[in-house]
Amino acid sequence: MEAMKRTIDCGCLRKADAGRTVILNGWVNRKRDHGGIFFINMRDRYGITQVTVDTTTVDTTGNQAGLADICAELHNEFCIAVEGTVRPRPDDMVNPAMATGEIEVLASKITILNRCETLPFQVDEETNAGEDLRLKYRYLDLRSAAMQNRIRLRSQVTFAVREWMTANDFYEIETPTFIRSTPEGARDYLVPSRLYPGKFYALPQSPQLYKQLLMVSGFDKYFQIARCYRDEDARGDRQPEFTQIDIEMSFVGRDDVLAMTEGMLAHVFKKTLGVDLPPHFRRLTHEEAMERYGTDKPDLRFDMPLQDFAPYVEAGGFQAFKDALAQGETERQQAAAKHITVTGGGVKALVVKGRADYSRKQIEELEAHAKIYKARGMAWMKVTVDGVLEGGVAKFFTENAGQIISGLGAAPGDLILIVADSRRSVANTALGAVRSKLGKDLGLGDTGNRFEFVWIIDFPLFEFNEEENRWEAAHHLFSWPQEKYHATLESDPGAVKGDLYDLVLNGYELASGSIRIHDPVLQQRIFSIAGFDSAEAEKRFGFLTGAFRYGAPPHGGIAPGLDRLVMLMAAQTSIKEVIAFPKNSFAEGLMDDSPGEIDQKQLDELRITIRKENKT
Repeated sequence: MEAMKRTIDCGCLRKADAGRTVILNGWVNRKRDHGGIFFINMRDRYGITQVTVDTTTVDTTGNQAGLADICAELHNEFCIAVEGTVRPRPDDMVNPAMATGEIEVLASKITILNRCETLPFQVDEETNAGEDLRLKYRYLDLRSAAMQNRIRLRSQVTFAVREWMTANDFYEIETPTFIRSTPEGARDYLVPSRLYPGKFYALPQSPQLYKQLLMVSGFDKYFQIARCYRDEDARGDRQPEFTQIDIEMSFVGRDDVLAMTEGMLAHVFKKTLGVDLPPHFRRLTHEEAMERYGTDKPDLRFDMPLQDFAPYVEAGGFQAFKDALAQGETERQQAAAKHITVTGGGVKALVVKGRADYSRKQIEELEAHAKIYKARGMAWMKVTVDGVLEGGVAKFFTENAGQIISGLGAAPGDLILIVADSRRSVANTALGAVRSKLGKDLGLGDTGNRFEFVWIIDFPLFEFNEEENRWEAAHHLFSWPQEKYHATLESDPGAVKGDLYDLVLNGYELASGSIRIHDPVLQQRIFSIAGFDSAEAEKRFGFLTGAFRYGAPPHGGIAPGLDRLVMLMAAQTSIKEVIAFPKNSFAEGLMDDSPGEIDQKQLDELRITIRKENKT
């Protein structure tokens, strides 16, 4: 290899290099035979260079004959070394689409470093192979220009994060991978202990407890590119193992954490994409987001807000809407008697601009989507060119049609969609899901390289679990309740807002965080409301709450998802596209065939018995 080790990569050569003798190492990307003159596009991580092999000239050494035999054998993805002379391409053969398009390398020697068997799919800029095939042969998929670019972007983003955090006095500190199992929402991945049979470590769902302990330890500013593990059902933007940009700070409030995150992301986007972000992101309360967009992850690249249709219900004749509001008020009063806060009934409308041409079938498809989110149905009307309502439930609103059209800001050619429910939250969520679907179906968010950030703040601290008839933490148990609710925590948990915040980008939750509880007395109150008595809380979290008794400072943090951030920056819809070796949707590694069975000797050492399922 020493004799044919590369002297330059395949992306560097330019017209100024003409006359240089160089050695290239890489893969055959394409080969073309023009009657004894071969053109080989040679590729490595850095780019593509055209290699020309002329076997038609006479060479007394017989080298051309040897090159002809080698070129005849070459196929795509052969790994080769080429020695040759750089020369300019003729003006009419310059390829402006290639960085090296002004030159070619006239080969004098080619060595085959390794041959390639028949490919399961063509390695191209962007392959159209199925996902399972791509994951099985991921090492080939990663050679594609698209995957190379996305993995490069991920590396650049990670470096930019470290660059900004270090420049702003944050320490990068690693936290343990083997920890005690703690309830954090998802199931833990468990690791058996050989030395302590019957006991298990858990892989961390996040470094939550440890980063809080680092604040107790006085480190003040911490970050980590942290690997996290959650045993939950996979989907396009989730994986059983994923990476967070984990951050914690002492002596801060919510605005400090938000400003820090904005500064870090501004640096990352400018450094890697050349994109200038606004100095501060828009903010919406959780209640505003749900009322206006039906989701706490709104895509703000397009308008189309949810609007309140309740003011038009009484004057109309559609009984189902009236029943939803009446039943909702009854349920609200019943819940209030139990000191549970609910919002009552709701009738929400969505004006879809210029879509009065939607067919009944298309509307029914939208209704089916709303039903996934517990809607009982979805009503509709259209605004005609004459400015009147027709179709669907329009006949029930002839008396106040003008008021409806004006009040909703509708215009001729618009479609009006309406969802009603005795629970306002259901109406919001279901119609919000329809809004999101319309955004994707109509390409409303596909507006080029556009990034719309929004902070969602003032989340409820607790949510009521009706099945178990108890309150539980809406996010996690360590979030600080806003000061004005401290006196009424136990008497009205449903009204309590926490110092919680999510960062949303283009309809995806990008980061989640909160100001933490540092007072052990307040922490125990939160545990008690969530059903953990002092003994259980001590067993689960004693090593954290015990630390709070030794001068724990006020602190807070956030954890942007690195995979999801890079996915959005790369204009993708699945984090699999920005992870080198992801699992499939069933949490399987198709390339290495994981998870796999363990031999009996290992099981015996761990004192684990596998219980076989009874198949009847």
